[in-house]
Amino acid sequence: MKKLKGVCIGAGYFSQFHYEAWNRLDGVEILAVCDTNIEKATAVAKNFNIASYYNDVETMFQEQKPDFVDIITPPETHLDLCKLAIQYKIHIICQKPLAPTLSESKAIASTIENSEIRMMVHENFRFMPWYREIRKLLDKNIIGNQIHTFNLRMRMGDGWQPDAYMNRQPYFREMKKLLMFETGIHFIDVFRYLGGEISQVYARLKRLNNNIKGEDFGWVQFDFKNGGLGFIDANRYNESTAENARLTFGNVLLEGNKGSLRLYEDGRITVQLLGEKEKEHVYNFQKINFAGDCVYATQQHFINALNTNKPFETNVSAYLKNLEVLEKVYDSNEKGLPIKIS
Repeated sequence: MKKLKGVCIGAGYFSQFHYEAWNRLDGVEILAVCDTNIEKATAVAKNFNIASYYNDVETMFQEQKPDFVDIITPPETHLDLCKLAIQYKIHIICQKPLAPTLSESKAIASTIENSEIRMMVHENFRFMPWYREIRKLLDKNIIGNQIHTFNLRMRMGDGWQPDAYMNRQPYFREMKKLLMFETGIHFIDVFRYLGGEISQVYARLKRLNNNIKGEDFGWVQFDFKNGGLGFIDANRYNESTAENARLTFGNVLLEGNKGSLRLYEDGRITVQLLGEKEKEHVYNFQKINFAGDCVYATQQHFINALNTNKPFETNVSAYLKNLEVLEKVYDSNEKGLPIKIS
């Protein structure tokens, strides 16, 4: 199997997790990094032993001729970068949010569908090891063949300060759509991955910190097509008691017709069958890179699928459903009504 050669665009906060994971992946060589700030590109290249760095994407594509590009830039840049990658016949893995709007996301999907290029959305929460393990347990009907409720509670505690989100991601303070657009989209994907397709949403969103522009609180109810109900209770203002709130990004309770399954913030999974005591389900995961090494798992999936010509779990056309649900979340909050998903 040939070694795939890639390039990366972006040198912001989260990019460090991408570069670290690429360095550990077998069968991959990152040839170059590009950022509009050449000093940032230079620093990333030095830190991660990447041979070349640029501040112009097209020049990088022309000179490096990569097999794939990893786009780690703000959503408003994605459409133009995808078009350029298609022009140079380069496969794409692209960070979420996919685009600022659903219509622009659909434009990206249409552009990809009319090309020979393959594209995957870098949606990494479903690749967290606890959610992969929970999926296995659900497939075995451990808590039954009908999920009654799927509840997720998140408290990040990084958004109450006047300088909310600190130096890590200060641009969060300027986003007019924040909690659901930036973090909630991950959970929408997880809910669909574990619970099935969503038929209706009802949302209440608020801004708790008046020093920011977007919402940092959300109560969102989901109706699943299979009859189950889901609920997200999330805010980035109040604090968790977890040692590391950014490990699992919350705790989960799944209730079925044979019992309950719980995910704790330290990554533990327990099963409690009806009439029995709660028991820990033992599985292995590593506390490295980001959130159980989910970035590595996401990128490994991308490379494996490229090499075997198998479908991406989060190809662009499939991912549009998440964005349709997200749009209805904001519609529901604005109208104060439940909104059906077409």
